[in-house]
Amino acid sequence: MAGLAESGSNPDVELLYDINGLAKDAPHWFDRVMEFVGEYGLLFAIVLLVLGCWWGVRRRGGEDAASNVAALLWAPLAAGVAVLVNVPIRGFVERPRPFKSHEGLEVLVEGKNDFSFVSDHATLCMALAVGLFVANRKFGIAAIVLALFGGFARVYMGVHYPTDVVGGFALGTAVALLLSPIAMALLTPLTRAVERSPRVGWLVSARGRDGVAGRGAVIPGARSREESAEAAGERDLAA
Repeated sequence: MAGLAESGSNPDVELLYDINGLAKDAPHWFDRVMEFVGEYGLLFAIVLLVLGCWWGVRRRGGEDAASNVAALLWAPLAAGVAVLVNVPIRGFVERPRPFKSHEGLEVLVEGKNDFSFVSDHATLCMALAVGLFVANRKFGIAAIVLALFGGFARVYMGVHYPTDVVGGFALGTAVALLLSPIAMALLTPLTRAVERSPRVGWLVSARGRDGVAGRGAVIPGARSREESAEAAGERDLAA
């Protein structure tokens, strides 16, 4: 299977040349930007979306905080599982990088000597994005758009065939969705236990299940229930 897509007459290779050809016509500074974005930037941006969603969930608190945090926790775990699943796939297919089989490509990142199918970057980004989509659709859609652009960037950089990227998208999506019920069944009790902890409960919820600030939360200008009750008693006596 090492000869997969070695012929320059198939659509996969033609699309590779079309997309990578954009790098030849682009300014040098733009290629450097695409190199950074495709290698690190988009993955970092998706991680920031996961963290931003978690921050909002824990601030809102409420009865669903534990299950929501469990869903968010599954996103990076799904990415890790998907990459592990990809290891034997790459070893079985043994597809060389496109620049090793085809001449005239503009390769923006040197030193890529491992196998090409399936793309680890595409797998990682899409598993994170779909895992985030399971937890929050708004953040998830934004992450999926970033993951799609990341796949385009990998082909633009000359380090993957388009089908490498599509395979990574499919693998990341399958792992994030198919294993989600099992992950939620295992992670939700864990996040609920963390939520009850007086020390680390803030990781799950800054507010109690009834939506008010929890024991460990401090809100400037807010009074505790005991202080409010005491103040109300003083007003009654003054009346």
